[in-house]
Amino acid sequence: MDTARVGTAPFLLNTVGSALAGSPLAFSHRGFAPDGAENTLKAFAAAHDLGFGYLETDVRSTRDGVLVVFHDEDLARLAGEKRKLADCTMAELSGLRIAGEPIPTFDELLRAFPQAHFNVDVKDAASAALLADAIAGHDAHSRVLVASFGGRRRRKVQHLLAREGLPGPAVAASPGVMGTAAAVLLAKLGPPRLPRAAFRELAALQVPESRGPVRVVTPRFISKAHAAGLQVHVWVVNEESDMHRLLEMGVDGLMSDRADTLARVMAERGCWPQNGHAG
Repeated sequence: MDTARVGTAPFLLNTVGSALAGSPLAFSHRGFAPDGAENTLKAFAAAHDLGFGYLETDVRSTRDGVLVVFHDEDLARLAGEKRKLADCTMAELSGLRIAGEPIPTFDELLRAFPQAHFNVDVKDAASAALLADAIAGHDAHSRVLVASFGGRRRRKVQHLLAREGLPGPAVAASPGVMGTAAAVLLAKLGPPRLPRAAFRELAALQVPESRGPVRVVTPRFISKAHAAGLQVHVWVVNEESDMHRLLEMGVDGLMSDRADTLARVMAERGCWPQNGHAG
């Protein structure tokens, strides 16, 4: 990877002069939970023990304003409850279990893994301000990348943190659905490089390899992103052959549910472990 082309967001430790310079990043998607305990402290500890320093997760807000680590809108799949998470208080959630594990708060996650970097998907509007508060409260600006399918949520987190007067981007980010669609269209039809001004608040484009019949990740897409100083991270990649193929294509990061497989691939490529580097 030509690290000179990549932006300087502190979250990305594979940029020039950083601890992992030149290495593709490995993201453990919701931790490592072959037993189903996704997004729990146990799952993140399992990923960390495998060597992961980049952990992908999701946040939602409770009825009483607590930021918790949870993917689904409702509790049915993971906790066997028919209620929506947003309708519950933190006290009510504390009595529930996911494959025997409690639902953690985002504060607990930051405290439990003080050197880890978190790729955070903001799942609801109320969580944006809570996430900004948590990042500021833990001084975790360099340890968090903010993502969301809803670009407005991502922008709110960034704009709230920017009020602190920090130089440059307050926190790294990737675009929502509209921003990603624009990048894909421009890569296919636009000028030789993506217009950096249009993506100035972003550090990476986090995308699926394909969306329906449209192939998103191509050598042309990667080349245009790199020319604009943007990394390309691909989700969710679970097959070993696909991991190798995408890394050979030149992507800058992979997210996987199969943390064990991705760790093995990264070790084979001499890019492992990635969990011993503070931001």
